[in-house]
Amino acid sequence: ARVRVIAREPGVNLVLAAFKLLFLDIVLLRLPTALAGTVGLPSFDTYSFLSTSIPSFTPSPLQLHKVSMFKTNPLNAMYNPSLSRLPLAAIALLCLIQTVSAYHANPFFERNANPLPRPARWGPPLKRDSIPLVVSNDCAESVWPAIGTQAGTGAGIGGFELTPGQSKSLTVSADWQGRVWGRTNCSFNLAGNGASNLNGNDGSGAACDTGDCGGVLNCALTGRTPLTLAEFDLAGGVDGIQTFYDISLVDGYNLPLQVIYIPGNNPKLQDIPPNLTNAACIATAGLVAAPADSGTSGNATTTANPLPYESKLDSKSIGSWCPWDLQVTQPTKPGDGVYPYPDDNIQRPIFDPCLSACAKTNAPKDCCTGPYDSSDKCKPGLYSKSAKAVCPDAYSFAFDDQTSTFVIPSGGGWEVKFCPAGRSTNIINTFKAQLGALGQGGITKAIQDACANMTIIEEGAKKSGAERVRGEPAMGSLGALVVVVAWAVLC
Repeated sequence: ARVRVIAREPGVNLVLAAFKLLFLDIVLLRLPTALAGTVGLPSFDTYSFLSTSIPSFTPSPLQLHKVSMFKTNPLNAMYNPSLSRLPLAAIALLCLIQTVSAYHANPFFERNANPLPRPARWGPPLKRDSIPLVVSNDCAESVWPAIGTQAGTGAGIGGFELTPGQSKSLTVSADWQGRVWGRTNCSFNLAGNGASNLNGNDGSGAACDTGDCGGVLNCALTGRTPLTLAEFDLAGGVDGIQTFYDISLVDGYNLPLQVIYIPGNNPKLQDIPPNLTNAACIATAGLVAAPADSGTSGNATTTANPLPYESKLDSKSIGSWCPWDLQVTQPTKPGDGVYPYPDDNIQRPIFDPCLSACAKTNAPKDCCTGPYDSSDKCKPGLYSKSAKAVCPDAYSFAFDDQTSTFVIPSGGGWEVKFCPAGRSTNIINTFKAQLGALGQGGITKAIQDACANMTIIEEGAKKSGAERVRGEPAMGSLGALVVVVAWAVLC
């Protein structure tokens, strides 16, 4: 199955792939073997069966050679029906449905997709076709970033460890579409192909507490929810000359994240103000700066173009934004075993990953699926409103893409930074008109002037991201161990 198709309809494609393998097992292995016995064939192969059943059919020497090679290949245990790996591969694919169903593409990307074919390739790309992709860790603990490729040529690596303060410089192709996320509290074996202990962190083989991708260091699948995502399509639009990107909380939240634009040596791209592009979502207490209308957030922008911030929430409010029952790790109960009501006074953990409502319930109403698969019928839930309030620029549910997707001219590179300094940004609310003009016609002096106007920035800080949300999409949970990845290759 193509990566890009799996991203759109993960469950359906895996089910079809599984049934395809079972069909091949029955039609090409078991059925011919059984029928061959009834007609007296000394041994099984499909060409022998066809020759016996259809007198006019004569296999070519090349076909017979392939059969001979197939039979004698010691690695091909699939030839023996009693040892057929096809049913096992089918079962493995069915086990992956929950994991891969977390792989949701931004609908804006899909509706405005580049019509040219862009098969997904592992990578890395050739130098002449490369775009910088830098991944940095400003957290106090190690983070294990992961990269998933949906189209174009990826970085040639699916995951790695970054210690505090460490960065890794990679490249992807100019037409790359994919995502970057962070994994936490990981423990891999020496080979990196499984958890360091037999049952993993949670008893099901996961090597990481959040963002795990089948228990392996080098991800071939998307991550286990909840996870904060940076999503990119570097060659979006009809002509492939726009870059689409977002910070997504559709699959929940685990780590603060910022996307930083790297204009490179192109003067036109260098003229784009950094406070128009460098979105951040910081929804972890203790990692957020004091309330402010604007700021520079380290190397994310300059004093001439301060970032517009979400300015209303203090650290305590940010520490309790996740709806109580959506916390992955709920606080310890008081001595009598009963939570007081309301729960606002209960101390929550600093690291407090949050599931989306869909991740928790899988209900169509929460996931914007089935009868709720439209913006008119899928309305905002508590999670969506809470996520949008703490991260106004983040994409929080299925029909939030129009107001959470950044569109700029193609050509520049990107840095994804975990645990950035500062606060969540409020760029889209503040510079909606300027972003629209930038995406359509490139940078102008009017855009530059607006992005340096402190009155516009301070007014933007007063706008709440939660005022414009409508609903929320789907998740998945880990359903297979690392061995599943090897079997999945058979499809």
